[in-house]
Amino acid sequence: MLSVAMNRSHPHARLSADQVNLYLVGFMGTGKSTVARILANRLGLEWVDSDVWIENQQNCPISDIFAREGEEAFRRYEQAFMDSGHPPRGCIVSCGGGMVTVPGMTDLMKSKGVVVCLLATSKTIYERTKHNRNRPLLDADDPQSRIEAMLKAREPFYRKAGTQILTDHRALPDVALHVSRIYQREAREFGRK
Repeated sequence: MLSVAMNRSHPHARLSADQVNLYLVGFMGTGKSTVARILANRLGLEWVDSDVWIENQQNCPISDIFAREGEEAFRRYEQAFMDSGHPPRGCIVSCGGGMVTVPGMTDLMKSKGVVVCLLATSKTIYERTKHNRNRPLLDADDPQSRIEAMLKAREPFYRKAGTQILTDHRALPDVALHVSRIYQREAREFGRK
């Protein structure tokens, strides 16, 4: 089983609120990438998508990584991303949906910045993802049942990740505004640690 080595030193102590990283976590299709893009523009921060970074590093789509190397290899690439694939401050990171399931990963994110978890029902997620062919974990005979099973398995990780925001029946710009308020409040607290 893959686990995360966490650097116990806190290199971001006394950062100003606009320098603290924001990590958006949650299941695929909850709006992480869209909300991150909106917030990056609104707040003037860099946006980094962990899945895009991994695809660029491996020079192939995530679906090929899963097919050739499996999920455990993909989780190792996520670890590499957290270790050195994004700036240590001043960025918004949209994280892969399963990243928080790696032991120690949530604590590592929390040591580097503010973590907000976007949530949605299985029905909403299915509607948002059903036409996307780059979702290897949903390559199943019954994708909605697969989503329900995966959500159930990941729910404890999402609950512990950070402040939770439901995205069902909400425009993503409204969700972004909500995340922005949480980020600004929690980033001030983070900077005081």
